[in-house]
Amino acid sequence: MASETTILERGRETSPSLRRGAGRWRPALSAFYFLLPALILLVLFRLAPVVEVFFDSFFNSRAQWAGFENYIFLLTSESFVNSMRVTLVFNLLINPIQIAMALAMALLIVDGAKKPGMWQTLNLLPVVVPLAISSLIWGVGFRPDDGIINAILTAVGLPGQRWLTSADQAMMSIIILASWVGVGYWSLFLVAGLHQVPRDVMEAASLDGARYWRTLWYVRLPLMRRPLAFVLVADTAVNLLLFAPVQILTRGGPVDSTNLVMFDIYRNAFVFADLPLAAAETVLLLIVVMAIVGLQFLMLNQRNPGA
Repeated sequence: MASETTILERGRETSPSLRRGAGRWRPALSAFYFLLPALILLVLFRLAPVVEVFFDSFFNSRAQWAGFENYIFLLTSESFVNSMRVTLVFNLLINPIQIAMALAMALLIVDGAKKPGMWQTLNLLPVVVPLAISSLIWGVGFRPDDGIINAILTAVGLPGQRWLTSADQAMMSIIILASWVGVGYWSLFLVAGLHQVPRDVMEAASLDGARYWRTLWYVRLPLMRRPLAFVLVADTAVNLLLFAPVQILTRGGPVDSTNLVMFDIYRNAFVFADLPLAAAETVLLLIVVMAIVGLQFLMLNQRNPGA
């Protein structure tokens, strides 16, 4: 009886600790159960297609093992090199334009607008319209003969332009369209970054006699390094994957002047029916995007001087 009593007493002493140990895992298990459907969908619709595309890129159009032939062909192909060049030029042009306009809009909303809520709502209207619908609307506006943009130019005494039908103007037309949507979206993050600048730092700069533009350049923008870095890298990644306006309006033309990599992938897969070659091109594009995302994490992990 004495030994049984000792065992029961030891059980009473250890059972609370066991219960506490098990209780530590309950929040993690609950979170895992809630995340499980999203994780399953992520694996099925994101990770599995990436693995499948990578595997398919090593075959040819006759479903025979080809090794690195698709990659060698792409890297020595004039069409692919040109699409990469066009995509690089497109990003070098559109990214500074969108970020500068988004910053100007954010400053207008935070500093200059009497009714910032109304301006922010108007700023977000292009964002809620699907990009395909915006492309169709702008396509009508860009018509060289009866488009509203040329009608406005003619009304103010300027000559009409060829826009999407010109090899020299088609890329800028796509940049205008994409910026119409992108500026409002990226300005959201910059508005949040402006609100995070400490007010005491702003007041100290004002007491030191710094005017608006000097305060913006030497105080506010350095303290917004992380939001600006995020917008820069994310905007670049998004523009590398731009597809809908090109497919709807120009189909890579005129004379391949808007043949971005995403449209070149679409053309190889669904026009030329060479899915393995399109898969290899997708892998190369994915490597570029992953490098940009890695740069994003590198920049975001740096300590914000205003933190």
